[in-house]
Amino acid sequence: MDPEIQEMREVVLVYLDRSGGLQKFVHDCKKYNDSKQSYAVYRFIISINPSDIAELDATLGNYILHNPLQAAQIFQSVCFVAIKTLSLIEQLQTEAQISVSLKPTHLPPFPSYVLSLSAYPFNYTSQRFYMSEGIVIAMGTVTKYTQGARFLCTEETCPFSEGFRCIRVHCPGATESATVRTDFVCSLCSSPLQEDMKFRVLGDKQIVEMIDAKILNALKGYSIDKSHFRIQAFTLFLRDELANKMTIGNHYKIIGIPACVQNGLQMTACIEVNSVQLYKPNGPSFVSDNFKYLLSLTSSSCWSFTAVLANIFASQIVPPGTYNTLKLAILLSLVQTCEKENANYLDLLIMTNDTLVIDRLLNYSLCLLPRGIRHPPSSDIFPSVSKDKHGTGSASIQACSAVLAKGGICYIGDLSSYKKDKLELLQSVLESRTTTVFIPGKKYGEEADQQVTVSVQTNFWSFVDVDSSSKKHTQKENFLIGQMDVSLIPVNLVDGFGLLIYNEFPSGRLSSPVVHHILKKAINPEAMLYKVSQQFRTQDYEEFILFARNLHVELSSEAESLIQGYYLASRRVRRDSIHGSTLSASALKILISLAKAHAKLSLRQTVLEEDAVIAVLLLESSLTLKHGTSALCVAPNPVFPFDLSDENSLQQRDIYLTQCHHQLLKFIAAYSPGIHINTNEE
Repeated sequence: MDPEIQEMREVVLVYLDRSGGLQKFVHDCKKYNDSKQSYAVYRFIISINPSDIAELDATLGNYILHNPLQAAQIFQSVCFVAIKTLSLIEQLQTEAQISVSLKPTHLPPFPSYVLSLSAYPFNYTSQRFYMSEGIVIAMGTVTKYTQGARFLCTEETCPFSEGFRCIRVHCPGATESATVRTDFVCSLCSSPLQEDMKFRVLGDKQIVEMIDAKILNALKGYSIDKSHFRIQAFTLFLRDELANKMTIGNHYKIIGIPACVQNGLQMTACIEVNSVQLYKPNGPSFVSDNFKYLLSLTSSSCWSFTAVLANIFASQIVPPGTYNTLKLAILLSLVQTCEKENANYLDLLIMTNDTLVIDRLLNYSLCLLPRGIRHPPSSDIFPSVSKDKHGTGSASIQACSAVLAKGGICYIGDLSSYKKDKLELLQSVLESRTTTVFIPGKKYGEEADQQVTVSVQTNFWSFVDVDSSSKKHTQKENFLIGQMDVSLIPVNLVDGFGLLIYNEFPSGRLSSPVVHHILKKAINPEAMLYKVSQQFRTQDYEEFILFARNLHVELSSEAESLIQGYYLASRRVRRDSIHGSTLSASALKILISLAKAHAKLSLRQTVLEEDAVIAVLLLESSLTLKHGTSALCVAPNPVFPFDLSDENSLQQRDIYLTQCHHQLLKFIAAYSPGIHINTNEE
């Protein structure tokens, strides 16, 4: 025996003893021994820390990192000796029956161990461990594969005609035919081998498609980064305990061994995955000095900071001071994004006769988040099913715009351009935040039909062109005061969106500042037209939003009472004799989401009454557009009643919002008398 191999075996035993791996190995053996059943293959998972092994023996550490298949054989022989010495599995006969799967906890943080899914060439010939990361864009159903099989020689006088001498075990990248087929011959007498079917060991297998995270930049529709890059999806094989460990749309870091699988005349590069870890990017722990200075200047008011933010936001697209209500709503929606279950979502539906500018503004805003997706009209918004392209015939669930926008924004464009079935599906998703994918069993080789539920964790943005929609249908008559015609879109779908915002210019004409801005930008697209564009750059807003959205905010008792009081009062006021209350059941969630978003945007961790006032005014304005004015009777543009030109205008706005607060308290006292609200008597 090679003395170097023998030395590495001794180191393996020492490492297993020190790391606790030997104790786990003995426990796994006990489960096999207690079953009293003979297997062709006994599979063991061994977790290894490359750093610890390299400290014990550099040669073994190097061997594991660069020759993992051969290193597994060393662990295999050590395990066999341990089983026989300690009599751990009575049924075990030969070393070939042991299959060892090495699971490295990490790899050295060097470029040579990183496999980029967007780099060329893709090194799939060296069968060693690599790290990689990307987003899951397709997932197949879990199917079976052969872990190992026992073969017997057909020549009765051959020693290999009995026992467990001819064992075939799956290797990374190997197809099913490499493990079991009918043309194997005996290595001793060259007679045909025949599989003993009752000893075949099956395991779970799942095929996953993953793509580099750079794909998100290509799906934004508008990107600040003008660099060019190559994008290609790659196939991952998840086996046994790793099956169903990934979720479609999530970002993962993986460790695996690259290989090349032949499917007919085609060769497919793939990765046999050994470990999976959910990728959680660290958000910025700071905001720019200019934002800090602005926050200190406006510290005397709970409303001024967010007003200035909205006023100067997206000055590269629209002049400061225009579209303030919409820009505030966009900022609130941006900071109210996360990948948590049961999150507070904030969807926007904009009614406008100025689709060009609105589209540019929404596109620009998408790029401030890592996951801002502009949905291409030619593809599906929600997941679809297709046949797996690797020849298995099983179903594969394909990701879509809504799933790829997980924890971000999915901008679906003009809502009136979608057909009835798509709108009904969108309405269902807005209500439940899930979508169900139906997989017919007969079509995909399964005995029974399946239904897979996919979580949709994103905010939706859309708009409706008022001018084009008015031409497509006859407008209704007898509108209530403040109500607008949204009959082109189903009522329940409009209610599904958190906020309905109306942006219209008189006679369909753009304001003079917007026209001048568009013309100057057309002449010189890179020009900085305003000083605030230099002081508060796009990158500053990116960092600010990523910081703000990670803030954990809690409702104060005062804000909670105000929100509940308004909600109950509105349910009593907004009702008719036929349908009851016109206020949807989701209105309370929307109010809480708006209030929390305004607190985040103000860089506070407690939701104050002032945040609740903004939330109420925005929602009441939205409800007025849908159902007409109520007893609260807010102005058409309640959050920004006049232009913000200087410090005096901010003070006037604070006075106005304070009056709105008092008016809201009176409304609650009149229509929801059971709610106790603390009021400050002057």
